[in-house]
Amino acid sequence: MSSEYTVAKRYAKALFDLAQEQGIVSQVEEDLSAVITIIKENVELNQLLLHPNIESSAKTNMLKQLFEGRVSEAVLGTIILLVTRGREEVLPYVLADYVQIASEALNQATAYVTAPYELSDADKASVAEHFGKLSGKTIRVHTTIDKSLLGGIKVRIGDRLYDGSLSGKLNRLEKKLTETQAL
Repeated sequence: MSSEYTVAKRYAKALFDLAQEQGIVSQVEEDLSAVITIIKENVELNQLLLHPNIESSAKTNMLKQLFEGRVSEAVLGTIILLVTRGREEVLPYVLADYVQIASEALNQATAYVTAPYELSDADKASVAEHFGKLSGKTIRVHTTIDKSLLGGIKVRIGDRLYDGSLSGKLNRLEKKLTETQAL
């Protein structure tokens, strides 16, 4: 286990405990995700944060100017603590661990749905309801589009993959025919 992973998990757990105490678990996840997205999308900001020759006080001042009042104090405090301790690089891992910890504690799971077209809100709700019954958890749906699926959807929840795509069905049919030497 890498030290970055261990460190990130500790920060994520502490942030979750604080968020749960304050009743802002979902807001903290949204805020942390937004901050990380902004940092990733802004190459100069990302380089500045990761630059070893820039003082942590300069980095923290900049972060305060950018995010103070825009994200929860818990998120800003965690980010500033990471920067002060020279742990900026673990920020994305903190988000991933936070989401995992929060999902387990709140009996939630994320369904990563791949479809050949954009799903309507009704379709997403249907997927969430169906897989919620299967897993016994509240399902959050994240979608991506992959036109190569032809039809149907693929759903990944944790390490389980449910492949109801037309291309997946065709691949399974081809494999079965090959195994029975019908092809």
